Amino acid sequence: MRRALPLLTAAALAVAGFLAAGPPVAAADADLVRNGGFEAGLDGWSCSGGSGAVVSAPVHGGGSALRATPAGQDNARCSQTVTVAPDSTYTLGAWVQGAYVYLGASGTGTTDVSTWTQTPGAWKQLTTTFRTGPSTTSVTVWTHGWYGQSAHLTDDLTLVGPDPGGPGGPQLPAAPTGLSASATSSTSVALTWSAVPGATSYTVHRDGAAPLSVTSASATVTGLTAATTYTFRVGAVNAAGAGPQSAPASATTPGGGGGGGGGLPAHALVGYLHTSFANGSGYVRMADVPASWDVINLAFGEPTSVTSGDIRFRLCPVAECPNVESEAEFKAAVKAKQAAGKKVLISIGGQNGQVQLASTAARDTFVSSVSKIIDEYGLDGLDIDFEGHSLSLATGDTDFRAPTTPVVVNLISAVKTLKAKYGPGFVLTMAPETFFVQLGYQYYGSGPWGGQDPRAGAYLPVIHALRDDLTLLHVQDYNSGSIMGLDNQYHSMGGADFHIAMTDMLLTGFPVAGNTARVFPALRPDQVAIGLPATTDAGNGHTSPAEVTKALNCLTKKTDCGSYSTHGTWPALRGLMTWSINWDRFGGWGFSRNFDAYFGG
Repeated sequence: MRRALPLLTAAALAVAGFLAAGPPVAAADADLVRNGGFEAGLDGWSCSGGSGAVVSAPVHGGGSALRATPAGQDNARCSQTVTVAPDSTYTLGAWVQGAYVYLGASGTGTTDVSTWTQTPGAWKQLTTTFRTGPSTTSVTVWTHGWYGQSAHLTDDLTLVGPDPGGPGGPQLPAAPTGLSASATSSTSVALTWSAVPGATSYTVHRDGAAPLSVTSASATVTGLTAATTYTFRVGAVNAAGAGPQSAPASATTPGGGGGGGGGLPAHALVGYLHTSFANGSGYVRMADVPASWDVINLAFGEPTSVTSGDIRFRLCPVAECPNVESEAEFKAAVKAKQAAGKKVLISIGGQNGQVQLASTAARDTFVSSVSKIIDEYGLDGLDIDFEGHSLSLATGDTDFRAPTTPVVVNLISAVKTLKAKYGPGFVLTMAPETFFVQLGYQYYGSGPWGGQDPRAGAYLPVIHALRDDLTLLHVQDYNSGSIMGLDNQYHSMGGADFHIAMTDMLLTGFPVAGNTARVFPALRPDQVAIGLPATTDAGNGHTSPAEVTKALNCLTKKTDCGSYSTHGTWPALRGLMTWSINWDRFGGWGFSRNFDAYFGG
């Protein structure tokens, strides 16, 4: 049974010092909390049940804050034991944000104190005072949330009072000097700096990412993105806490290879062609697809049943599409597109084509049937457009790096088999919905205790396992609910802000379900395109050309970003995807013309 929330009277709040200012700080007073701004990660702090993590946004001061998430009977308590002077008065303070956030001190030797507040969406200061007992030499300061509530934030936590070490006590280390950064590969940067006397460790800060703790005056930062500029700062740490940060140093990683299917232009336009069905947008023959389109995904190959793995593809019947070309004409048009440098792929799934490879037999049938389609039409590769209930995670499958769910494991195996069969020229793209990717920042599968939608983040293990084979990921930034970005704010489709926040997540990486021990690594910018509907008729979340331009400006030039601060600048972002070529023609080719105007096509 969930515990009831406590009720505090006004008098009790006054006694606790709720939001009350403490006494003036004497000249000899000092802040005794180590790493109270969390700039050195969780150094000095202990959080119950692994509930605490350091985030780069939102913060109250500096570049980091504590984010702690209650779960079950754990109220996400983070604490630190601090050395104090006996028979002395101290003021404890912190800036907090969340539904229910508590701040307190125990082991005072007199009356332990606490205070709390409700501040969802806004920073608020909590302060309280206490006096230590005549023989007290240490106290424990702590902050926690409440059972069953959402994550809360704490920043700039201080304990101000007499320094038990006196004038000869430990002092914060100086800022490191001589910081140098150089790229050692497309995904790593080497850092060196001058050692700081008395430092026991160093903390490397990079563009708002989680701090990296090292013990020597050098570090190699890995998991970076090719063709991207990164800025670093370093701070020293000793027994007194974290010192000031160094001057910044920047490095740009070189362009990287990898990912299946070369031959795409630096900036590519991807579109789906309604090849096997008709709808209100009308049928477009392959030969009539304009040269603007660099990747043409044939929509769709669909299974004979949800679990068969047997994928079939046919051209739209004449009864539905009177202007459909013959098989011979279609194959000839495919060859002509390829001769012009275009890629033509079979897209599997779609809204109505649920595919669940629940058995190894279905996996093997998938491989053979997809191979037959690729060979029959001479195609360049495969687009995975699994939607609906095609992918979901079994209870207990909680680590995207080592999936156990059969439909996920078998899909990964099937695609690797196809890649091995067709070689390095095989083009592999994916078009998941935001629910299956970016929602994984908050939720993954049914969660550690069950009860969540098992589809949440279910594409992440597939993307991660195939990242070295992946040509393009173009998440559908449409038909989506609001999604939390790396700034821990919700973003809604239809404007530049949504595409900026969603794409920043892919190019920065993120902790899955908030677990900093399980970070989904960033993809290369040349592996990422933004997925949008071509017109208002094509899907919910249509974005005007002007807003698309703003999103591209922000991500590739860091201009027009609005209120969102990206974690990098990616001029090598591959481009745009749209549903669909047919709807773009229906709308007068506005989507593709905007792409051509922006990238000079």
